[in-house]
Amino acid sequence: MQLTTVDSSMIHAVGYDDETGEMEVVFNNGGIYRYVDVDKSDYEGLLAAESKGRYMRANIIGIYGDYKVSRRRRR
Repeated sequence: MQLTTVDSSMIHAVGYDDETGEMEVVFNNGGIYRYVDVDKSDYEGLLAAESKGRYMRANIIGIYGDYKVSRRRRR
């Protein structure tokens, strides 16, 4: 999954897997979460949102199932 760095006080980067519908979010506090069965329009909406944190709270967190993932290994 390719991650895109975003300008946000809450989120460092996001990525989306077209095949699985999973969206990965790397938060600035170091947490990494995957959200499942995410509509691609919500991923695109997050990237386009003026406030990424506000969009996450209104449209992603608590709406889609999620799970925490371990930190990515640096290559």
